[in-house]
Amino acid sequence: MADSAELYRTVRLIRRFEQRAIDLVRRGVIPGGIHPYIGQEAIAAGVCAALRADDIITSTHRGHGHVLAKGSDPVRMLAELAGRETGLNRGRGGSMHAADVSTGIYGANAIVGASAAIATGAAWWHRQAGRDLVTVTFFGDGAVNQGVLLEALNLASLWQAPVLFICENNGFATSMRVHDATAGSILGRAAAFGIPAETIDGMDAEVVCDAASAAVRRARSGGGPTLLECLTYRFDAHHTWEYQARPRYRTPEEVAEGSVRDPLEIQGARVPEEVRAGIDAEIEALLEEAERFVLDSPEPDPAGALDYLYADGLRARAGMS
Repeated sequence: MADSAELYRTVRLIRRFEQRAIDLVRRGVIPGGIHPYIGQEAIAAGVCAALRADDIITSTHRGHGHVLAKGSDPVRMLAELAGRETGLNRGRGGSMHAADVSTGIYGANAIVGASAAIATGAAWWHRQAGRDLVTVTFFGDGAVNQGVLLEALNLASLWQAPVLFICENNGFATSMRVHDATAGSILGRAAAFGIPAETIDGMDAEVVCDAASAAVRRARSGGGPTLLECLTYRFDAHHTWEYQARPRYRTPEEVAEGSVRDPLEIQGARVPEEVRAGIDAEIEALLEEAERFVLDSPEPDPAGALDYLYADGLRARAGMS
């Protein structure tokens, strides 16, 4: 079982990081906006607490929480969102494509469901190489109808690949309710491929950690993949563009009701008040440092726009379309 205070630290870091990022979007420091992870922090915290440092994750367009929970530097992550040269990916990845291979993060991915295939391939490759790594892929309820996810489930089961499929079911694919888009059940998709699956409380980091730990042990010992459907609720906008567009796919009353069980307060109640206050102060100081770092960091030189396109260092020719 993960330490309660450490789980609280991760949940708190993600919450305050996202709130700081939203503020920087509003101030024009982060271009293009972000997909806030507020309300879903317990899933990233609980799953990543069950992993080793050398285990691997792949993420989604709503991926900041996963990247932070896996151990990437919040300072450089915030710089990445702001498109700065000092970011994790020199400002090239931004919010939806942040990666940090040094901490086992094989990238967020803006293509819905696509990271499941990357995770399955990575899991298979590392197992073929004799490593006992476990790979986790996060995806939303909207991805369960994507063919690439179903193909990944099929191959993971066929190969008995050590993959955890983590479905963050917040009830909406952007603005479409899950019951309006998904026939059958999410667990039924796993069952069709012979993959063990269960639905858990995605608002409680310790519940998530317990379920993920069991799945990780099974995968690492050669037992194959598992799917966890984590029931959660997105407290904020699908994307910060909603602050201007104000789509009406859910009412304020519904949001208030869905936000009653707050992962931050659930985990915080398990931590002594003085410990919690100390963690809060540490995170505030860290994010103050991160913002100063971002504002002092240069934007990438446009002359280097074609750099880093290829893994072998080959540079694309100017003028290529």
